[in-house]
Amino acid sequence: MRLAIVIWLICTGATLAQPRESFEQFIGEFRAEALAQGVSASVYDSATGGLTPDPNVPNLVASQPEFTTPVWEYLDQRISNNRVERGRAAMARQKDLFQSVGAASGVDPYVLGAIWGMETDYGTVLSQTKLIRPIVRSLATVVWQRRVRFAEDKADFIAALKLTERSGGVSPMGSWAGAIGHLQVNPSNVLAHGKDGDGDGQVDLHNSLADALVTSAIYLRALGYQPGMDWGFEVDVPEGFDYLLATRDQLRPIRFFAERGIARVAGRQFQTLETPVFLYIPAGHTGPKFLLTANYLAFKGYNFSDSYALAIGHLTDRLKGGGNLATNWPRNTQFPNLAQRQHIQQKLKELGYYDGIVDGRIGPVTQAAYARFQAAQGQRADGFVTRASYEALR
Repeated sequence: MRLAIVIWLICTGATLAQPRESFEQFIGEFRAEALAQGVSASVYDSATGGLTPDPNVPNLVASQPEFTTPVWEYLDQRISNNRVERGRAAMARQKDLFQSVGAASGVDPYVLGAIWGMETDYGTVLSQTKLIRPIVRSLATVVWQRRVRFAEDKADFIAALKLTERSGGVSPMGSWAGAIGHLQVNPSNVLAHGKDGDGDGQVDLHNSLADALVTSAIYLRALGYQPGMDWGFEVDVPEGFDYLLATRDQLRPIRFFAERGIARVAGRQFQTLETPVFLYIPAGHTGPKFLLTANYLAFKGYNFSDSYALAIGHLTDRLKGGGNLATNWPRNTQFPNLAQRQHIQQKLKELGYYDGIVDGRIGPVTQAAYARFQAAQGQRADGFVTRASYEALR
């Protein structure tokens, strides 16, 4: 068994994970923690007895497209015209269900439809065994590897074991990271927010779309989703605008930005100027720009990725009949590789602009740090990290 694990680590790349012990040792040592958190000894032993690590997980952890793909490629791949049309048809077939869940929860039914489409292609992937598998094994593997989300992964592993106990000893089915059902909710939140939506007395997000929609609606409200509020607006930014105002540290009323020349694209009008928003510049001053609301932040609570949250918002609009974004993405941009991204973060740290982890993941914290560096250099401070950023900081 130990030899098999060593071979598995070599083949999949041990640098992608940081296990501190063999998988067998981890399963044995984790037992006390699981039992202390309320998992019964019989369920733990039966669920983990003879368990082996899932060999697909390391590559999946390393290649999450939300964090490794330019935002426009991510959107292109997930919001095709075909997916939009299939989504409209799928929602039409379940019109009464979507309307009733939306009315009861206050969550826009098209937001739920967009999450459904993004997560499981309107349920079509739930039967694909390469993508959907018993999550106890997947989560045991993820926790053993001790990725950045170690505490959250442990909580989800324990929640998966509790759900297994509820189902009579059968592991829930889900993704490699443990997300369950049509709208892919992680086990901890299934325990916290899961609700029977079809009246059969069970909470089954995998086999019941009603259960999945109601649960995700409750979850979104818990994340701060506000009924009747849009997720955001594509906008034009005037020349000379102070891009250091593009920060999510403070939400300001739309009026604040309108007074500084920001307007909706294509002559569209804001219905109110009092909605709190922040300005987001995901691809520099030449790409699309957005004023985003608290509902966008709720999407990020569902999946902590700006590419994902933008995709949910844009697909929501497309399902309602909206068109493509008005501004083109800077598709010819050259980006730094992982080592260069780490170098950028390290140099920004040395210069006093960045206090985050040097991990090569370029998110809002790194972008804000680079924007401050740009401003100090007398440049347009749009925070867009490209290969040229590496050259500038090298």
